Amino acid sequence: MKGYVFHGPGQSAWEEVPDPDVKEPTDAVVRVDTVTICGTDLHILKGDVPEVRPGTVLGHEAVGEVVEVGADVRTVRPGDRVLVSCITACGRCRYCREAMYGQCLGGGGWILGHRIDGTQAEFVRVPFADLSVHALPAAVASGDAVLLADILPTAYEVGVLNGRVRPGDTVAVVGAGPIGLAAIATAHLFAPERVIAVDVAPARLEAARRLGAEAVADAREAPEQLVADLTGGLGADVVVEAVGLPETFEVCTRMVRPGGHVANVGVHGKPATLHLEELWIKNVTITTGLVDTYSTPTLLKMAAAGRLPTSELVTHTFPLERMEEAYDVFAHAAETGALKVVLGGPQHEVVPVSMA
Repeated sequence: MKGYVFHGPGQSAWEEVPDPDVKEPTDAVVRVDTVTICGTDLHILKGDVPEVRPGTVLGHEAVGEVVEVGADVRTVRPGDRVLVSCITACGRCRYCREAMYGQCLGGGGWILGHRIDGTQAEFVRVPFADLSVHALPAAVASGDAVLLADILPTAYEVGVLNGRVRPGDTVAVVGAGPIGLAAIATAHLFAPERVIAVDVAPARLEAARRLGAEAVADAREAPEQLVADLTGGLGADVVVEAVGLPETFEVCTRMVRPGGHVANVGVHGKPATLHLEELWIKNVTITTGLVDTYSTPTLLKMAAAGRLPTSELVTHTFPLERMEEAYDVFAHAAETGALKVVLGGPQHEVVPVSMA
């Protein structure tokens, strides 16, 4: 089979790799139908995630068909159409028993495309299949379902739920990339008074408006002042950091009101300054987190009911064998306008979706 292989910083290729097979009785092998690319994959290619060894197939999000299962798998069988979660869960350790699957101690957590071969291939082996794949309802298209493997549960759990968005809140989302846009969409499930999106790209701010942001701000033009103006000087009740840069984190701490929440979702590769000399007196709660995907069944129900604007997040589609081109488009989002790129499924040509 073919897969997209990491060979070291700046080096990767779509090439022949060995077919996966069942190694443990809890494994499933899935024929991949649809995948997407995550910002974390770009971090790996830059060398920011040293645990990823050269020779690893990348990717941690997929939709496909189960073709083989181990003797202990009970929840799926060959022929089932499934969502492959970005998080793998043993189901037995302390953290899994607390639904903190991202911190799994039993060999799970974020392992696909990280510590073992991932999903950007024609087939993938998924450990602990009973808790790590989800049977898909027929009503959810593959191109929509694949967004529930990572970005939607990440935005919902680490951003909206950790931030404790409540009815009537002012929510500021710093970073209107795929995760930030998913946070805007899922924040509206809790009826906030307003959502404010902050970014530097006009196309992304326009996408934020389409997904429900009532106000937008250029990150280079003192967005904290807009937040202050819209809240009578109080600041936002919840601020979601969805970029992963020191300066954006520090902007978030300046935007939040006393008693508010800063929910950090962005992947940080450099230290950020925590201004406790200003924050200690403000009763501010700051949360961080890796997604646990405990919300995936709930999100699947909402997707099947048409309650999640998944198609709004997809800007480009490609056939699976054009993985290298898809990576190039996604990596140059400022020029291409890419939000999420989806590979595989029924499409047979590159389809850039209009951002107008």
